[in-house]
Amino acid sequence: MPFRPLSVRPPTLCDVTSAAPAAVPPQLNGPSRPAPGPAADEGLARRLRALACTAPLHDLDARKANLAGEFGVYAMAEVALAAIDLVTLTMDFDTGADHEQIVTRLQPRVAAQAPERPHGEHERVARWVLENLINVGSVDRGFRAVYGTFGADGAYVRRDYDFKLIEEVPGPGGTVFLRTTDEAVNVLVGALDTDVTSAQIAAEVKLEVLISRGRLADAQLAAEQARYRTVQYAETLRKTLDATRRNVRAVDWLQAVPDMIAEALDHVADRYRHENAILTNIRKARDEAEDPENKRRAAELVDIVKDCIRRHTQLQSRLLEAGPLFRAEQDRQAFATPTARSGLDLYGQLLAPLLPLPLEQAGRVTDAFFARGTGLRTPASVRVGDLVDMLLTPPAEREHLGAEMPEPDLVETPDDSRFSEEQLAVAMELLALPPDAPRRLSGLLADARRQDPELPYLVALLAVHAASPSVGTAYRQGEPSLLFAVDDGTVLDDPEFGGADLIVGTALLDAAGMAADRQEAT
Repeated sequence: MPFRPLSVRPPTLCDVTSAAPAAVPPQLNGPSRPAPGPAADEGLARRLRALACTAPLHDLDARKANLAGEFGVYAMAEVALAAIDLVTLTMDFDTGADHEQIVTRLQPRVAAQAPERPHGEHERVARWVLENLINVGSVDRGFRAVYGTFGADGAYVRRDYDFKLIEEVPGPGGTVFLRTTDEAVNVLVGALDTDVTSAQIAAEVKLEVLISRGRLADAQLAAEQARYRTVQYAETLRKTLDATRRNVRAVDWLQAVPDMIAEALDHVADRYRHENAILTNIRKARDEAEDPENKRRAAELVDIVKDCIRRHTQLQSRLLEAGPLFRAEQDRQAFATPTARSGLDLYGQLLAPLLPLPLEQAGRVTDAFFARGTGLRTPASVRVGDLVDMLLTPPAEREHLGAEMPEPDLVETPDDSRFSEEQLAVAMELLALPPDAPRRLSGLLADARRQDPELPYLVALLAVHAASPSVGTAYRQGEPSLLFAVDDGTVLDDPEFGGADLIVGTALLDAAGMAADRQEAT
C-alpha cells in the first residue's frame, strides 16, 4: 500500500476539561463554593494550553499504528521535536527553512532509531512527521483545542484555542519556507506565554552561573534555551512588521510598538555585552579543561553563543529599520487607491450553492458566470468624477520660456569610410550604361582596375547590390532609370573575385506612369 499521511481531526481537550467543574468541591454545610479567582483560573488555562501544544506530538505516536507498514519502532514524538528544533535554528529573520532540507537533515535521526530499515522508509517517516506538524490534512493548516474557563459571573465557559507548530510562509521568487511559531518554541523550552525579555535574561544568568561552576552539560542546555528565546524575540518583531505592511492601523505605533522597540534596543545592548562576557568565560573554560568531553561541550557552547550574538546583531538592524518602514508604509497605504468593490467568494457564493443542484440547472449558472467573469471593459465615455477632478486640479506652475536646455557637447565624428567621394563618382560613371548596351561584371572590373586598384571593390559592391534592386522605391521616388544585375550562369573569371559574372545594365522606368500617379495622389 502507498505511504501517505492520514487526514485526522485536530486534537481536542474536551475529555480533560469536561471534569473541570468537578474540581470545585462543595462546602460541607451551605451553598457551593464560588469559582476560583482570576489568577487561579488563568493558571489553569495556561496549563491547558500548554497541554494542547504537546497534543499533536503525542498524537503522532498514537496514529503511527495506522500507517501501512511496521512503524512501531519509531519514536515519532522525538522526531517531531527534532524537526521543530531544526526549523527554529535554520530560519532567519527574513527567510525560513527549506522543506526538503529539513527532511534530509531529519533522516539521520530517524535512521538512528531503526538502522536496519531501508533508506526510503527513513525518508517517508521524516516526511510524514514534518507534514503532520504542518497539519497538511486540515484546511487552515492549524490545530484547535477546546478548554474551559470561568467567566466573571462564575459560569463555566468553553473556549477554542487555535495554534500552529510549523507554518508555511511565502518567500521570494514564489518559494515557500517553513517557520516555527511561538507555541512550537514554547514546546521546545517547556513553557508557555513566557515574557521573552525576562526569560532571555534568566536563561543567560543561569548560563553564566553554570559556566562558572563548570557544569558544561547543563550550561549547553541553558544556552540552547537562550537561543530559542532569541529566535522568539525576533519572530515577535517580524510579525509586527508584517502586520504593519498589511495594515498600518492594526498595529499600535503610537505607544506599544515604540516602547517595544526602545525596550528591545536596550535589551539587545545589554545582551550583547553579557554574551561577550559569557563567551570569554566559555573560551577560558575550554582552554583550561583537561577532560576531552568538557572541551567538546565548551566548543559547542562557543558556537551557540556566537550564533546568539549574530542573531542579536541582526535583530538590532531590523529594529533600527522599523521606524522608516512604518513611515513608508503609512505614506503608501494612506495614498493607496481604495478598492471599488469587494471580491467574490467563489466557494461560498458559487460552488457551495451549485453542488446540490442538478447538472442542467447548475450549467446555466456557470455559463452566465463565466460569460460575465472575463473582465471589465473600459467605458468609452469619461466618468463625471474623473472629469471634475481633472477640471478642478490647478495647473502646475511652469517657467515662461521652459526649462533651460543644456549646451550639447558636440564631438566631430571621424571619417572612417574606405572609399572617397571621388572614387564613388568614378564608379557611378562606369556603371552609367546605356539602356541598350549592358556589360559583363568582369569587363567593368577590368576597367576599374586600370583606373584605381581599390575601385574594383566598390564596383563589385554596387553590382551585387543591383542584383536585387528596389524597383518600388525607385518608382515612388521618381527615378528615371534603375541599375540592375542578372545572373545567367556564367562564372566570373577575375584574379581577385569569384562567383557569377553578372550582366549589369540600366532599365528605364515609366516616367509617364509615375507622373500620373503623383497627379492622382495630389
